[in-house]
Parts: sequence; structure tokens; C-alpha cells
Amino acid sequence: MRPDGPALAFEPHRARLTGLAYRMLGSVAEAEDAVQDAYLRWHEADRSAVRDAAGFLYRLVTRLCIDRLKSARVRRETYIGPWLPEPVLDAEALAAPNDGEFAADLSFALMLALERLSPLERAAFLLHDVFDVDFSEIAMTLGRSDAACRQLAARARAHVRAARPRFSVSPAEGEALLSAFLRAAQEGDAAALRCLLAEGAVLHGDGGGQRRAALNIIVGREHIARLFAGLARKPRVARRLAGMVAINGLPGALVAEPDGSLLAIAVECDAGRIAAVYFVRNPEKLRHLQAHGPAA
Repeated sequence: MRPDGPALAFEPHRARLTGLAYRMLGSVAEAEDAVQDAYLRWHEADRSAVRDAAGFLYRLVTRLCIDRLKSARVRRETYIGPWLPEPVLDAEALAAPNDGEFAADLSFALMLALERLSPLERAAFLLHDVFDVDFSEIAMTLGRSDAACRQLAARARAHVRAARPRFSVSPAEGEALLSAFLRAAQEGDAAALRCLLAEGAVLHGDGGGQRRAALNIIVGREHIARLFAGLARKPRVARRLAGMVAINGLPGALVAEPDGSLLAIAVECDAGRIAAVYFVRNPEKLRHLQAHGPAA
């Protein structure tokens, strides 16, 4: 079936709208739902009165996401253990259509920094700094003055920049660090782990109460090294590497659990060391990646 007029006008914007919604919500499924809701409203709108389709759709998706964040906040307050966003493998598909500082950034550091912002701060920052929307448009979207929206974006920008690694590493160096980390963790080699990890490294494990994971963020290379050394002394679970992949633009890997479910691992590197390790084990956050498992 050939797409109709509304679909033809909407589809060129779908990927970037999904990128906006994902950054707002931290969930692939919820982002896709928000974009589909936007499409239904676009279908019913008086499109002849819309002079800028992209701006109209950005405003629409932003408002839908802010509404969804109200219930998301309640769920996060009762979430068991650290919360991480749903991992995405094709970060490039969700990149903003510009060369700005944050256009291609979907890192866990960014997503966690956004999570700590208010919904309005998050929206103002994403619309202006990531998607190049004018403050006059943002003011209409958020129901605030231009000056207020500038302040919202400035506060958000300062928080985001403070949370980002200071130095980047090449993809090859990042993958080498991750491979060495996985090997040392499997073997329980605490000395090797200490060499790979930055002194203030942090480990986030998201099991969502459905899989075993640390209930608090683990801080410091010594604590992380001791954790994996202790795990290696326990009876080993038959996990296997499903593939080395980029996860949210970071060096990452998918690991197959004994029951066929997946575990996603990503690392953030800074100045040649691993500054952060992210484990996502909550199966609800990994369903969309099952096609990338070993049985695919």
C-alpha cells in the first residue's frame, strides 16, 4: 500500500522525532509510541495551516513527552536499583540533523544528565542545543517567555557539560579497553581491573528488580575490582559473548544469558582508562535487541 499524503509529509521527520523522544524519555518503546501518537495528531491536523512541518512536529512530540514524563517520574521513584536508559545500537539513526556539539551524543552520561533535569529544562536544552530550534519556538512549546527558556537551556547545558568525559578515545582504543575489561572480569583479575579503571570509576547495574544487579552505584576502581574478583570465585554462569557492538555510541557488547535473554554492557572511557561501566540486565529494556542475540 502506498503511503498517503500525511504519511509522505511525516515520514522524513520520523527518525529525528524518535531521537528527540528517546532523549526525553530514555525508552525506545515509549519514544516510538510518542512519535506514533504525534503521527495520528498530524493526520487529523489542518496541515494547510502549518508553514513549518518540522517545527510543528518538534513542538507536538515535546508536549507529548512532557505529559509522559509525569507518569515516568512516578515509576522511577519506585524503580529498584539504578535506572539506565534502554540501550540503542544505531545511535546514528537518532542523531540530530546538524553538526552541533550534542547532535550525535546518545551516551549514558548524557542520558543520565538529562534524567536529572526537570522536564522543562530537558526540553529547552534538547530543542535548542541538539535540534537547533529557535527560542521563540521553544517558548511557544513550553508556554514560557524567551528569556525563561534561555535560562532553562543554560542551566541544563551546564549540568550536561559537567557530566561528560573530558577526553574521548578512538573506537579502536575503546573496544580494546572493553575487551580487556571483559577478560579481566571473567577471570577475576583484580590487578588487571585496577589498571584498566580510572581511580574514580563508577559502575551502574540496571536489573530493574527482575535480574540480579547491585542496588547502588559502585564508586571507585578498588570496589569495582573487588566486586568482579568476588564474582569470579562463585560458580560460573554459562554466558557467552553475542557480539561487540556500539551501544549508545559507546564501546559495548551483548552477552547471551543461559535462558537466551541478553545482557548489554557499555563503557565510557576517559584519558585511556574506563571511567564508567554500564550493565543493563532488565529484560524489559532489552527486548528490542533480541534479534541481535546469538540465535538471530
